[in-house]
Amino acid sequence: MKDNLMLLDTHVHTSQVSPCGKVPAEEMIELYKEAGYGGVIITDHYYKGYFESLGNRPWEEKIQSFLSGYKAALERGNALGVKVFLGMEIRFVYGSEDYLVFGLDEDYLLQNPRLYLYTLEDFRDHIQETGALIFQAHPFRPGLTPAAGNLLDGMEVHNGNPRHDSGNDRAYNYAKSNGLMMSSGSDSHQTGDVGRGGIILPGDIDSMDELIRWYRQRPSGIEHIYRNDEM
Repeated sequence: MKDNLMLLDTHVHTSQVSPCGKVPAEEMIELYKEAGYGGVIITDHYYKGYFESLGNRPWEEKIQSFLSGYKAALERGNALGVKVFLGMEIRFVYGSEDYLVFGLDEDYLLQNPRLYLYTLEDFRDHIQETGALIFQAHPFRPGLTPAAGNLLDGMEVHNGNPRHDSGNDRAYNYAKSNGLMMSSGSDSHQTGDVGRGGIILPGDIDSMDELIRWYRQRPSGIEHIYRNDEM
């Protein structure tokens, strides 16, 4: 990667939080450092089952549990020079679809409990003032339905997870025809998932706010998408 560019994976899970994750956050960051990535977005699963599994703890404690993978990744990233941003992969109780959300910070999550109880439309209205972005993850996997374009900011047009048929070509065509932003991510859960997707960014992007501004200022297109289908 050129010195003035950064490879960022937009879809990464940790074993601290995501039940399907097999790699601790610290090790995940080490793997991304070795793979030549400059940054990752931690998108652990945010859904009813996870929070209910934490029992009757106060919401504040549940959010700290949800953020534990991100915070561990951030600490290791700071040590290794890998930028770590907070995201989430939310699933609402009214469907099986998943959405990557970029731009909700810890304070917002603390002050707005149980976001999984919203519909996508209500959730979009609820977070509008935050400026956060909603990308539908792997919308063309079997059994899933792509959301209406007006309810999304973007779509994951390349999901690199090797254990799923994500219909990436269909996702790209849908995003293009609906004028949606595009993302690419490895959907990393295991060591072999690392490095299978990402986006190429200016190397001086240091915060989620800057990433969101970068997305909003550029036209829809695939020129920033990184995919590695051979790994």
